[in-house]
Amino acid sequence: MEKYLLDKNEVVLVIVDIQERLAAVMPDRQRVVDNCLHLIEASKLLNIPVLLNEQYPKGLGPTVNEISEALQLYEPLEKVTFSCCRGGAFLEALEASCKKKVILAGMETHVCVLQTVIDLLRAGYTVHVVKDATCSRTTDNFNTGAEFVRDAGAVITCTETVLFQLLEKAGTDEFKALSKRIK
Repeated sequence: MEKYLLDKNEVVLVIVDIQERLAAVMPDRQRVVDNCLHLIEASKLLNIPVLLNEQYPKGLGPTVNEISEALQLYEPLEKVTFSCCRGGAFLEALEASCKKKVILAGMETHVCVLQTVIDLLRAGYTVHVVKDATCSRTTDNFNTGAEFVRDAGAVITCTETVLFQLLEKAGTDEFKALSKRIK
């Protein structure tokens, strides 16, 4: 049961390729961006590290403004491989975080998200894929990607589940701040 539990002291948030040109063709763009903003706010409030990845920014553009502006530091890890794990900078940053559980959001579920999840699982990480903070251009591709990562061993979750697992209890300042965001 341990893999299903999230503790704010054991996790890192990984955001994959939510970039201008890619996001522009996603029918669920705004849902994904909004939910990523909730996750980023929780990360700020709870001191959870965030790793931001960009796929070939020269071609796909930078991370969308809403997300880059919400981050305390905008330091994207650039890659040309589909998996974030296939470039050295990401794995080095992940290892430096000293966290073994990854909360993962991004685009596209059946390509870069999927390949990153597989590599993270192979490397011994527990991965929670935030389904309502991921997307693909088509519903079929999205569903296939989500089923694939679940079958591979990732936990499929949603933004509010992640937030409330990390918060653990009501009544705190962090709970009040995040509750206002999701209403």
